[in-house]
Amino acid sequence: MASSAGSTSSDPGQVRQLFNPRSVALIGATDKSRWSWSIFGNLKLHGFAGPVYLVNPRGIPVHGQPSYARVADLPEPVDLAFVMVPTSAVLSVLAEVADAGIPSVVLLTSGFAEVGAEGAELERQVVDLARRRGLTILGPNGNGYINAAAAITPYGLPIDKPLLSGPVGVVLQSGALASSVLTFAQSRNVGVSLLVSMGNESMVSMTDVMRYLIDDEATRVIALFIESVRRPDEFLALAREALAKGKPVVAIKVGRSQAGARVARAHTGSLVGDDAVVDAVFRQNGVIRVDSLEDLIITAGLLAETGPLPGSRFGFITASGGASEIIADRAEDEGIEIPEFAPETVERLRRVVPEFAATQNPVDVTGYILINRDLMRNALTAVQDDPGLDALVLVSDLPRTAPPDPAPIIEMFRQSSEALRHTAKPLIVMGNTLTDITPFGRDVASQTGYPGVLGGIHHGLTALGRAVRWSALHRAAVQEGAAVPPTRTEPELVLPDQVGSSWSEHRAARFLAAHGIPVVPSALVTSPEQAADTAAAVGYPVVVKLAADGIEHKSDIGGVKIGLGRAAEVRAAYADVVAAGRAAGADVQGALVQPQRAGGIELLVGVVTDPAWGQVLAVGLGGVWVEILADTALSVLPVDRAGVLRALRSLRGARLFDGPRGTAKADLDAVADAITAVADLAGRLGDRLEALEINPLLVRGSQVEALDALITWRQP
Repeated sequence: MASSAGSTSSDPGQVRQLFNPRSVALIGATDKSRWSWSIFGNLKLHGFAGPVYLVNPRGIPVHGQPSYARVADLPEPVDLAFVMVPTSAVLSVLAEVADAGIPSVVLLTSGFAEVGAEGAELERQVVDLARRRGLTILGPNGNGYINAAAAITPYGLPIDKPLLSGPVGVVLQSGALASSVLTFAQSRNVGVSLLVSMGNESMVSMTDVMRYLIDDEATRVIALFIESVRRPDEFLALAREALAKGKPVVAIKVGRSQAGARVARAHTGSLVGDDAVVDAVFRQNGVIRVDSLEDLIITAGLLAETGPLPGSRFGFITASGGASEIIADRAEDEGIEIPEFAPETVERLRRVVPEFAATQNPVDVTGYILINRDLMRNALTAVQDDPGLDALVLVSDLPRTAPPDPAPIIEMFRQSSEALRHTAKPLIVMGNTLTDITPFGRDVASQTGYPGVLGGIHHGLTALGRAVRWSALHRAAVQEGAAVPPTRTEPELVLPDQVGSSWSEHRAARFLAAHGIPVVPSALVTSPEQAADTAAAVGYPVVVKLAADGIEHKSDIGGVKIGLGRAAEVRAAYADVVAAGRAAGADVQGALVQPQRAGGIELLVGVVTDPAWGQVLAVGLGGVWVEILADTALSVLPVDRAGVLRALRSLRGARLFDGPRGTAKADLDAVADAITAVADLAGRLGDRLEALEINPLLVRGSQVEALDALITWRQP
């Protein structure tokens, strides 16, 4: 949705007051509006304990109760005004609300920034009035919120019963999807603490609600539907705080197009698409990214049930060989380990499962469960103490239909619940398919305390994989918070006397070398004879490159000559590259003579500036194949050495570092040191830097050198 949200956050106390009113006034209430009926009905139907006053300019009965013609006529002070008047009347009504001392407003009315410049100006006036008069506004152009934990439901669309209260807080930058998300959550027996439809975020922003949910004791997991992050720095700070506190943030971020891509001058820029940067931001800061509404709720529901998981090694118990096969395939996709059972575990299993049942992981107890209803529970008891497992998954569904006598089924689930509560390791229950939990199934779970059931193997394993990765990040964040950061001495920043628009290799390499980044030895020459003499001093074979600003990819115009082994070849190469530069209209300074390097691994290292998230480091397989291979890992700065190592190991071609087929094994510590130095330099340059690229950074064992570099400076 469009927004004119200000740069300042709302006061946490005011946000808390907004979501916890003791009385509500519906301003613009009328029997002719389904919005009005829905809001009034929701408050009455779902147990709001305070008074609900109706304001209608005619002062006639509305929804079967008296109304007041003016806000000033209300019989007592009110905590929340739900405003649903025509757009043209909003400013005057808000003034009346402020006069009446009402501190909080939900503004349902549309016709503001989402419709264009005129609406944006009106929204600016609304915000200005609100700030002058001390109002806190959620909206405009939003459906309101559902505080299920406190039974406060000023929400503009019908809410079906039962409204399940639970530990998942939901924040959506989409009014239309809010009801669908709530319906799906209820269908999977996932209760919500607070659900907020943000609207235009003119005052209260998504990050304001995140802050509320991080501090809210009723919320254990935060689920976000994001169209845009309007306060990136605040979002990152809150994401890191939530991670450290063990409160997972699960998010859908929509809008994968490259329309907003940045400067693509260097190879780096062409690879750093908006969505890839969002992936990096979320991954680094512990935000669990999902790509469907189903996975949003299922993943949030899982983590609300389990909290952080201790590891990635799972034992699975099913009653189906086919389910076991699907689990094995999906577990590999998600990085979930299915280790072999210890011999003593296998022996315990053999005592409790039929002789024709498999005693491997995943366990298939077979259809014999129809004869022995204790079979799954006994198998679970047999494997729960296996020393090679971190957690257990029982593949089972809640019953769907009530038999004539439901007592035996309820008793069976009660016994199962008791056993599940006393497992030695975290236990997750997962269904075979994603179907709605029926009213009978929900009733059985409620009566017996049966744990939440993940919705199907596919979505369940997706959620498990994300939960495992988040749990590892949480443990690392806790350890990092307890550690004393090392003292670092930064080398003096040597700034150039004159900053031009772009520096090609000669100037860029000297600048990098002055700041501790290893570069290949290079000499600038200005004549064919000087080139030949330098080559003799360097030692053959050599490379001759054009030295000229304004040419970003010298090889594209014939500005690089390699494998030169004789003086005559060097002299001819000098003439050729200089002529190529002049033909391209470049400011030719001469040529560079360098020793030729053979073998090794060529990497791309680059930094560009994302307009939302700041500087982004790209590390990947480089050289002339960089665009074709597109094997790149992104990190948003600042990034430390450990983060650089994680990025290197995440590359699809990371096995090249291990020295396959007799090649030298790469010294990843040395590589990480060089790349960290690049990232640190870029961070210290800050806004002065537009882009920096090293391509390639050559790795030969422990020798790491930048063979070519390009720096683009931001114009003053």
